[in-house]
Amino acid sequence: MMNIIFAMIKDGSKLMKINPSRVLILGFLPFLTSLLFLSFTNNSATPTYRIKTIVIDAGHGGKAVGALGKYSSEKKVTLQVALRLGKAITKSFPDIKVLYTRTSDVFVENASRTNLANKNKADLFISIHCNSMPASKANRTSIKGVESFVAGFGRIDEQDVAIRENADILLEKDYKTKYGGYDPKDPESMIIFSLMKNQFRDQSIKLATLIQNEYISSGRLDRGVKEQNILILQRAGMPAILTEIGFISNPEEERYINSEAGQDEITQNIVAALHNYKKQVEIE
Repeated sequence: MMNIIFAMIKDGSKLMKINPSRVLILGFLPFLTSLLFLSFTNNSATPTYRIKTIVIDAGHGGKAVGALGKYSSEKKVTLQVALRLGKAITKSFPDIKVLYTRTSDVFVENASRTNLANKNKADLFISIHCNSMPASKANRTSIKGVESFVAGFGRIDEQDVAIRENADILLEKDYKTKYGGYDPKDPESMIIFSLMKNQFRDQSIKLATLIQNEYISSGRLDRGVKEQNILILQRAGMPAILTEIGFISNPEEERYINSEAGQDEITQNIVAALHNYKKQVEIE
């Protein structure tokens, strides 16, 4: 189906000729988006797609301590959960390669975290964090719950460089050979990039929602899926989410996210969400 899309774009005799003007491009996008959707549902017309690489990001680390509870730090908890999650993914999905942005208490620049994912052409980027309320808030210790974030739509253009580095996730691997590569002045490239960014956004929301649903099934308080201009999400050239596994400022949740049982449950929630996500996005 992607071949069909490209063919129609290339051949003006089969479809209205594309004018470089932005208005026409934007007007053309809904039609192409519907074709892209069909390409993901018509198994006989599409290449096989499997999730091959997942990058797990343990938030903060080293001098970036993150939020603090009564007796623990965000950088410590996120690393424990990230390592536990990676092992669980490897056990549940032997064919998936797991990469970590850090495996010890070291400082890693945010840009380096997404660069790792982009250079390794990852299919998913999952960042683990702990939430906290400011010390000045009177109800600081009573606020609890889980929430997950996707990249803010207002800064979606920041994905362009990352997508160029990781362009074979949704496009055919020989796209550059067949179609000459990405040209920012070419309306066809703009269309393809818009389709990819929208697809990444939709898949990010899908995964974040599935994770939230699993948290809820374990009795956690749902704070929803939200969008936010977070650097590590904006610069990821693949579906990417940041999940806040609990409020470290809440004594009950601090105990939970530090406990082996709590970390196991969080890990199981995310792995279960990945099972459902794979069923929805992979192509036979």
